[in-house]
Amino acid sequence: MRTLFFAAPLVMALSATALAQSDRSVVLPPLPSPNLPEGSRPSDYLRAAQGALAAGHAGEAESALEMAQTRILDRSVPLGQTDNPSDNPTIGQIAQARQALAARDRVTCQQLIQAAIASATAQGL
Repeated sequence: MRTLFFAAPLVMALSATALAQSDRSVVLPPLPSPNLPEGSRPSDYLRAAQGALAAGHAGEAESALEMAQTRILDRSVPLGQTDNPSDNPTIGQIAQARQALAARDRVTCQQLIQAAIASATAQGL
């Protein structure tokens, strides 16, 4: 019984310490944005991502890829069908490029960005 009595304050102290540490969150600075005018097309953001990646600016490339993907996802859909995901193949190519970038595979990322540029350009995006 004594063991339990002495162990309880120790467990409570460790739990309080763990909770205090979990309240501290790490806030990362925003990714650098590509230098493009407002209203640029998704293909412009893809070209900016390609240039940033070639220059070794992975953060800017990631930001440009996110912006291109967001602009392609911004679409009109009939009422009641807003839960249907987009079937645009360019979105998948951009997602794969982002995964390659996260894996630090620059060659594959560049290839996927080039494919996404061709796809977006063919769609007039």
